[in-house]
Amino acid sequence: MKWRTIFSSKTMGDDEEVKVFGVWASPYSRRVELALKLKGIPYEYIEEDLSNKSALLIKHNPVHQKIPVLVHNGKSIPESLVILEYIDETWRNNPILLSQDPYDRAMARFWAKFIDEKILSTTRKVSFTTGKEQEHAIEEVTEQLKLLENEVKGKAYFGGEGIGYVDIVANFLVFWFGNLQEALGIDIFSQHKFPFIFEWIQKQLKIDMVDECRIPKDKHLTYIQTRLAAFKSASK
Repeated sequence: MKWRTIFSSKTMGDDEEVKVFGVWASPYSRRVELALKLKGIPYEYIEEDLSNKSALLIKHNPVHQKIPVLVHNGKSIPESLVILEYIDETWRNNPILLSQDPYDRAMARFWAKFIDEKILSTTRKVSFTTGKEQEHAIEEVTEQLKLLENEVKGKAYFGGEGIGYVDIVANFLVFWFGNLQEALGIDIFSQHKFPFIFEWIQKQLKIDMVDECRIPKDKHLTYIQTRLAAFKSASK
């Protein structure tokens, strides 16, 4: 099922066209939407069914045929981290997502890559494994979250005093991760274990645009449980 939603603002010129191809439950497409909302950029959101990919998605991302894809005035940009940098470089109004300092920019990219290639990758292992394999994955993602906890310790946001690139990439921790662990019936992520990340989450929740990107909890839990059931059935 496809649907389209238009999000408007007065920040951008009327002659510009911005579209986002995404999936409502994906933390990757949600981060792109959040960046656009923070910048005040109007866009058209196009929901994709990844079991029946649209011709437009394949046209705009022929290499990977994945979401998210940003289309700006007919030009296609795939991959969420690449898209975030494109948004920041194209629309230079506040908030500026990446620092102009070369070291700070490099470290922001490092932590964004760590989140995607370590935390989210290991979280998938937790979701689709059982027994000892799942226990090992839980231990692994817990250690990875401890490293992220140490990085935000003593800071208002990962990038300093305002929301930035890494905060947007880590935004899946605000809503998505808690829903996942509830659906799985596990206890990885709690305020007791990660007090500094949870302080950061409370700051995120005060930002209206973050709340606008909230994933509907009941719908998300049903979605996760359906996917897990399908995985278990296919594994028999």
